[in-house]
Amino acid sequence: MQIAVVALGKIGLPLAVQFADAGHDVIGVDVNQKVVDLVNAGVEPFPGEAHLQQKLSELVPAGRLRATTDYADAIPNADAVVLVVPLFVNDETWDPDFAWMDAATQSLSEHLTKDTLVSYETTLPVGTTRNRWKPMLEKGSGLVEGTDFHLVFSPERVLTGRVFEDLRKYPKLIGGLTDEGARRATDFYEAVLTFDERPDLARANGVWNLGTAEAAEMAKLAETTYRDVNIGLANQFAVYADTVGVDVYQVIEACNSQPYSHIHRPGIAVGGHCIPVYPRLYLSTDPDADIVRRARVFNASMPGRVVAKAQEVLGSLDGLNAVVLGASYRGGVKETAFSGVFETVNALRERGANVTVHDPMYSDDELAAFGWDAYHLGGAADLGIIQADHAEYKNISASDLPGLKLLIDGRNTTDPAIWAGTPRLVIGGGQ
Repeated sequence: MQIAVVALGKIGLPLAVQFADAGHDVIGVDVNQKVVDLVNAGVEPFPGEAHLQQKLSELVPAGRLRATTDYADAIPNADAVVLVVPLFVNDETWDPDFAWMDAATQSLSEHLTKDTLVSYETTLPVGTTRNRWKPMLEKGSGLVEGTDFHLVFSPERVLTGRVFEDLRKYPKLIGGLTDEGARRATDFYEAVLTFDERPDLARANGVWNLGTAEAAEMAKLAETTYRDVNIGLANQFAVYADTVGVDVYQVIEACNSQPYSHIHRPGIAVGGHCIPVYPRLYLSTDPDADIVRRARVFNASMPGRVVAKAQEVLGSLDGLNAVVLGASYRGGVKETAFSGVFETVNALRERGANVTVHDPMYSDDELAAFGWDAYHLGGAADLGIIQADHAEYKNISASDLPGLKLLIDGRNTTDPAIWAGTPRLVIGGGQ
């Protein structure tokens, strides 16, 4: 097949590579000329994705994969077009911001040809495929969906860093606007993906047709919103456990020892491109979902709660040297999307602390670009707050932060035995 992939980001590029690796001819479209040039040189534009560089080194020289900024070069006569353009959310109103996706869809429509399958993989509010993309594609192309081309929604369900593994592990969900579109999508994804055996599933791992685009849209929102609500509940338990002197981690371990409880772990922040964002996309079409809203607000409050706890223990933070350990939103990933570092730094600065940030994945200049002074282990520190569970922090000790008066481990990642003699707090009372 001839396949076009629109947007060569941390999901789109591995998808393009997966399709090419399955034996198809793939053209990737991206507005960033630097990304296009790196892909065409066979060089990964971002680090950290397992097997990506190896596959690029094989597929690009073999002519199976190339990149362009020109939709006219990639879209006409493609058998399938897969779009993975980012969708943003307004931080103040929580409304979805479709600007980038609208622009990509308009450009796609202007070059769409008959008999093409168009699949959106970006997570969307329920109803977007049918009510927004279908009219835009039809108007821009002059073609009729369901007759001249087919439109489906098929959410990406992978985690950056292990995309190729997750593509094999999880069922590929699809939802079409017509039965024929769904059939075409099933044939397409079966031709480009292979699946691990999953005896734990109710039906065979593979392409799962959910019947409608709306069902597929809701499935992606629901599985991610569940995680945010679950973490919100864990954080609520942790805050209460602190007030009654209970170790919430023991409580959660006890609860999860039977098969009907799956309580997640509490923590200082919920970050990344997905969990903080998708509940707000869900709320955009179900504004009465109070449980979802309250969990999102509670999770967003956790950095401020942690800093307030530090002030409660130490008294005034004014003039103290506070170190935030971890800029990334999670350990081992060089990405700050919705990371708790931002609110943690802001809350500390509001209380007059002198704030520095440490992260083994970021250089001093990269931290400076965010407006933070870099901290180097061994420098004087009064307060340390672990924000990301990098592996490097598991064995960190008080000697790495001379003069430390308090460590708050926001991820419960450090060894309490190592910290004997130095005040150490964990969200939820775990010591």
